[in-house]
Amino acid sequence: MMDIRQLRYFVAIVEHGSFSRAAEFLHVAQPALSLHVRNMEAGLDTPLLFRSPRGVEPTEAGAILLRHARTILDQLAVAEEEIRGHENDPAGEVRLGLPGTIGEILAVPLITAVHLRYPKIKLRIAEAMSGFVLEWMREGRIDLAVLYGQAAEHGISTEALLEETLRFFGPAHLAARDDLPAPGKPIPMAEVTRKPLILPGEGHGLRELLKRQALSAAQELNTVMDVDSYSNIKLLVGEGLGYSVLPENAIAPEITEGRLLSWPIGEPAIRRTVHLAHSADRPMTNAVTVVRALAREILRDLVRNHRWIGATVLAAEEPAKPPP
Repeated sequence: MMDIRQLRYFVAIVEHGSFSRAAEFLHVAQPALSLHVRNMEAGLDTPLLFRSPRGVEPTEAGAILLRHARTILDQLAVAEEEIRGHENDPAGEVRLGLPGTIGEILAVPLITAVHLRYPKIKLRIAEAMSGFVLEWMREGRIDLAVLYGQAAEHGISTEALLEETLRFFGPAHLAARDDLPAPGKPIPMAEVTRKPLILPGEGHGLRELLKRQALSAAQELNTVMDVDSYSNIKLLVGEGLGYSVLPENAIAPEITEGRLLSWPIGEPAIRRTVHLAHSADRPMTNAVTVVRALAREILRDLVRNHRWIGATVLAAEEPAKPPP
């Protein structure tokens, strides 16, 4: 029969991708971890892990165990908080996933606020493009996420907080050569689609939004490079290898310094919604609940204080529930 310790060990091994890193994280001898896994596999009569060039990965049975183990451990954490009276003094770890462009402006203010208001909470922030952040949320690897667009799927609840404007941008020498409008003047979506574009790969929210906009203009995107990194997209555009589309705030420093030029897209402007998401399948600890409220507060303050360029605050509404 499995116990809580074995479940914790198993989750750590999978999340760290190796027995040695998990042993270091848990402060447990590696042979002891291996023994626990062998005992679990013997008790369940099936392999739970296999070694690959990328490290240790769960088998199909291991993935099932991982999903249930995370739920059990989360529920145990909720019970421990209630028993210890953490309602008035939240404690524990909170995992937050952010798109890179939002992490640049939200991470430091949020970490600072959590440290000052809730010193017993350990906030872990991971940044990636929004498609990867959504995957982390689906897999239960994070407790909270900031996403572009509503995650209309089972198990994720989202709350629309902000809208931000997207801008077409490129280097000055390309703009002059390609006879583009003066910076700041609108450029039609049909013209955007004809330019060589450097965009995130297929399946990412920004790429899908632009594909829909291009379709509405009876055009196809002329994508010349797929790059899943906003910072690298900006560098490649700066090198003159093409144009791109990103949130206005993400390119504001380069525009101010004159390294890039930008244009609003068409009429109406292209905007996307920023959502705060959490799992609807797992209970939120008090620590997750207060960090969620604090993130909501800071996101809106960033807009109201004009630190998030090109964004507007949406009217408060009930969080969107996942479909049954």
